Amino acid sequence: MSVRELVVLGTASQVPTRHRNHNGYVLLWDGEGLLFDPGEGTQRQMVRAGVAAHDLNRICVTHFHGDHSLGLAGVIQRINLDQVPHPVTAHYPASGRRFFERLRYATAYRETVELAQEPVSGKGRVLAETPSYTLEARRLSHPVESYGYRVVEPDGRRMLPALLAEHGIAGPDVGRLQKDGVLGGVTLADVSEPRRGQRFAFVMDTRLCDGVYALAEGCDMLVIESTFTDEDAALAADHGHLTAGQAARVAAESGVRHLVLTHFSQRYADPEVFERQARAAGYDGELTVARDLTRVPVPQRKR
Repeated sequence: MSVRELVVLGTASQVPTRHRNHNGYVLLWDGEGLLFDPGEGTQRQMVRAGVAAHDLNRICVTHFHGDHSLGLAGVIQRINLDQVPHPVTAHYPASGRRFFERLRYATAYRETVELAQEPVSGKGRVLAETPSYTLEARRLSHPVESYGYRVVEPDGRRMLPALLAEHGIAGPDVGRLQKDGVLGGVTLADVSEPRRGQRFAFVMDTRLCDGVYALAEGCDMLVIESTFTDEDAALAADHGHLTAGQAARVAAESGVRHLVLTHFSQRYADPEVFERQARAAGYDGELTVARDLTRVPVPQRKR
């Protein structure tokens, strides 16, 4: 059975706290792992969360502020130390290539793994297409070049057992029908219904902008920064961030099913304030205020 879940490694913005590590998030998706924004301490958080270097296939960096990228050195060296048997691809803003190279070669180590680099530039684009997902990027609004990421499963068909039985199709014939589209005069459309692919988005440091909405649209899960509370909206805009209410309104207007708030400023001692403000902003879907080392399943498909 395929596993699709978010593993939260760290949730602090800029300054880690006693209870919050710097950023770090792993999306497990059908046997692949996408690591987003490995901040300082990510390698140790992976150990604590039970995520191995072998689980990683892609590293996606939104931008090169330290709380989103200082963990690259340790993670890349761990990938090589453990001799991960498959290629790993790194995506990051093209303008930050020099930072990526500095972090990759911050110290001496033996390279044993193929690490491909596919930087992002412009307004964003499709970065990769696999049988299980398409990975996209969109430009965000932050003082340095920043991109959000979106994982989209291809649309498909859901087989309907009652209609299969009605047409006398069972066993290996089901697979043949799925492959060929027709079997003995019965078409795939006769015994199935459209199945919308699942969608996941990762939105970090940004003001409200078109890219935020493009990434969030129709997502089953949206992981989004809510650095500030609504009382500090002016401060958020000045520093290129979102408030809890802004993030929640994006989710509500975009039809997000599960909203995950994260990237919290150290100035707030009570994490529940983010949930209260998100609900007050009108979001009534599933809501998680992220905590380090928690796992959040991607919602099951709705029929």
